[in-house]
Amino acid sequence: MQFSVLGPLLATDDGLPFTPTPPKQRQLLALLILNANRSVSVDACIEELWDQNPPQSAYSTLHTYVLHLRMAMSGIPRIGSLGEAKRILQTANYGYRLVVEPGGTDLELFEEHVRTARAALAREDDRMVSATLDKALKLWRGAALADIPLGPLLQGRATVLQEQRLQAQEQRIEADLRLGRHHELTTELAELTVRHPTHENLHAQWMLSLYRSGRAACALDAFHRLSSTLDRDLGISPSPRMRALYQAVLDNDESLDSPAMAARPMALDLGRRVVTQQRRVARRAPRRRGIHR
Repeated sequence: MQFSVLGPLLATDDGLPFTPTPPKQRQLLALLILNANRSVSVDACIEELWDQNPPQSAYSTLHTYVLHLRMAMSGIPRIGSLGEAKRILQTANYGYRLVVEPGGTDLELFEEHVRTARAALAREDDRMVSATLDKALKLWRGAALADIPLGPLLQGRATVLQEQRLQAQEQRIEADLRLGRHHELTTELAELTVRHPTHENLHAQWMLSLYRSGRAACALDAFHRLSSTLDRDLGISPSPRMRALYQAVLDNDESLDSPAMAARPMALDLGRRVVTQQRRVARRAPRRRGIHR
C-alpha cells in the first residue's frame, strides 16, 4: 500500500485507489499517515477533527470513521476482508495505528532522500546532493495535505513539511550554484523570491545566479526590491551579510565568479566572505612611510 501526503491525499494499492471522499475521514487518514506505525490516541484524533468543540457523539463518530476507512481497505483485492483491514488499521493503546511497510509513504521517501543528500554534502559531492534532492522534490505534487481540512495537529505538521520542502530546495540550489549551473537557476529563483518576498537567502541565491550570468544590474535591482519589501512589511533592513553581498556585486568582485568555494559557503555568506578577504588584504598591505623634509 502506498500513501501520499506531499500534495493532495492519495491512498493506493497496486495502483488501485481507496482514498476516502468524506472530509473528516480524509483528515483522520492524513493524521494516521503522518504518524505511520505509531499509535495516535483517541483524544488526539478528536482534537484534530473537532479542535475544542467536539460533539457529544465524538467517540462513536470517530469509531465510525475508522470503520469506514477499514471498509474502504477491505475492498482492495489483496486485502479482501474487514479482518485483514484491521491488521493494517489497528486499534492499539486507546488509539489507532496505521501499519505501513517500509517506503510506504512519500514522506518517508522524501526524508530518506534528504538524509542521503546530507551524507553527500558531508563528502562534498555536490552532484549527488543535487541529484538526490531533485528526486526528493519531485515527490511533491503540490502543497502538503493540499486538499485536507487542517485541524490544530495537521496544521502544525503541514507548516513544518512546507519548511522542509523549501530547505531542500535551497540546499539543491546551493549545490547547483557550486556546480556552475547559475544560468539554469535564474527563472526558478525569480519565482521563489516572488513566493517568499522577505527570504534573504533565496534573494542572495538569485543575486548570485544573475551576477554569474552577466546580469549584475539585475542582481542589484533584486537587492533593492528585497530592501524595499523588508522595510515596508517588517520595518527592518537587509542583514549585514546581505549588504556585503550587494557591495561585492557592486564592486564586480572576482571572488563571486567562482562556482566552487573552498569553504563551501551558502550564497548569503559569499559577500561577507569577499569583504572580509578584502579587509585582510588591506591590513596586510605594507604602509608607505611619510617623506620628511
